[in-house]
Amino acid sequence: MSHPPASPLALVPGTVFEGPSKTLNDTHFVMFSAVTGDVHPIHYDVEYASQTRFGKPLAHGLLLASLTALGASTARDQIEGLVFVEQGCRFLRPAVVGDTIRPRIVFEKSWQEAHRVFYRFTTSLLNQRGEVLLEGFHLYRAFEN
Repeated sequence: MSHPPASPLALVPGTVFEGPSKTLNDTHFVMFSAVTGDVHPIHYDVEYASQTRFGKPLAHGLLLASLTALGASTARDQIEGLVFVEQGCRFLRPAVVGDTIRPRIVFEKSWQEAHRVFYRFTTSLLNQRGEVLLEGFHLYRAFEN
């Protein structure tokens, strides 16, 4: 059963939070590969990528998903006590070196299950042309300090 949340966070459904825009470069791809071990040539080998339907190296999907981090957005000062518990997303368009990515996060709703309070946000990434590259969600649980 769902009840209004008993939480001190003053988040209003529909509130939009923006993340910092970032212009992707080769260093982002190489550093992400180094951290994750994902060295598939679609991400860094220009010759390999030129033979694919995309024609050039693509950003790692998980790199793009990480750019939707709520703590990196304008929400950072309003989310004290929230712990990230789940996320999901779908990739609608690729991102390549030179694309400028802009995260957008919208507070969707909160609810209570027994003594636990949850907050759900929708996420998206847009490129410099306003095209949506990714859409998804984040789910957080509130914990009292």
